[in-house]
Amino acid sequence: MLSYTYNVLTVLTGLILKVIAPFHHKIGLFVRGRKTVFSTLKQHIAKGDRVIWFHTASLGEFEQGLPVIEKIKASYPHHKILITFFSPSGYEVRKDSRAGHIITYLPLDTRKNVSTFLSLAHPELAVFVKYEFWPNYLKGLGKRDIPTVLISGIFRKNQLFFKSYGAFMRQSLHAFKHFFVQDKDSAQLLNSIGINRVTVSGDTRMDRVEKILQRDNTLNFMENFKGEHLCFVAGSTWPEDEDLLITLINKAPETVKFVIAPHNIKAVHNTALQKSISKKTVLYSSMTLGELDEAQILIVDTIGLLTKIYHYADIAYVGGAVGSTGLHNILEPAVFGIPVVIGSNFDKFKEARDLVKLGGVYTISDIGQLKAIFLQLIENKEVRLKKGEINRNYIKKNAGAVIRILEYLRIYIKV
Repeated sequence: MLSYTYNVLTVLTGLILKVIAPFHHKIGLFVRGRKTVFSTLKQHIAKGDRVIWFHTASLGEFEQGLPVIEKIKASYPHHKILITFFSPSGYEVRKDSRAGHIITYLPLDTRKNVSTFLSLAHPELAVFVKYEFWPNYLKGLGKRDIPTVLISGIFRKNQLFFKSYGAFMRQSLHAFKHFFVQDKDSAQLLNSIGINRVTVSGDTRMDRVEKILQRDNTLNFMENFKGEHLCFVAGSTWPEDEDLLITLINKAPETVKFVIAPHNIKAVHNTALQKSISKKTVLYSSMTLGELDEAQILIVDTIGLLTKIYHYADIAYVGGAVGSTGLHNILEPAVFGIPVVIGSNFDKFKEARDLVKLGGVYTISDIGQLKAIFLQLIENKEVRLKKGEINRNYIKKNAGAVIRILEYLRIYIKV
């Protein structure tokens, strides 16, 4: 009965999204992007091709899976790497990535879509990153005896799998040959429902951010902007973050430079943000060398630079956890050995829970807390360095998940 209800609701959802698509930009991308999936697969995957399929829900999961994807691609050059996204937030940003040979959306989880997708893609191995457990896809993979593995998985006791009424979703988990999870709590939850094919391997993002330190992170404009000043970098900010930051910045001493890299890079948003700041502010898209020298605040209205900008930070603020949008990546600034400030809605993020407990990450919920932490960190270099060292050591200690995962995946990949 539950299976029938799920299938009916999935089909209805697809119809409703098509109706809404002309009036909603993101849903429009979601719907239009899926129209070409099957033709893309037909064009790029021949019957004799050997395909390894990675599914990532959105941008964060793509970044999480990337270290494994890159290693597999390099180790098995005769295979084609297929990467699918569920969300436009991931696909639209990474659709031109060289990590995969074919990058596309994942069609909705209807039985018809699943049958067509798996017939065209015919993967010899399927790897899901972190989560997204689509019952029909997993059932289809199981029926075709395609080895399926979850990497960097994270489970919480409030998920449907662990409820008395969650049998339908629990059945989906049995399609996986193995689970590589981030922590012992996730392993114990899986064990509690009779799933023991579990390895606590850690988070593959630790390996990815470790590699950041091996590259050239120099940015000439940041060299000019920062100079000899302390630098506070606020990355992936949302309006609720920016409301707090504007109040802080407008009363901050001139000895500190600020970089804001908003999540929304549309001109109308960043022009309004610039006007709300009383200090000398410059937009990255229109800056000149003279303006950089004079400005105290730089608004980065483009994508792709934030990770390197963190290299210049003495303090980082990461957005998304003041409101309910979801915390962005705190590991990218943490790897540079700097203290990080976030909002108080971080419970779903293991690395945030760990680092708040260890003391390398501060949490705030109002401007008073943000001001107090800011003053402590700019005035006390010893505290600043100590907090940053906690973050750096956490990443070093927890790297190595990729090696453990690759050793297992090789069992299912024919050379």
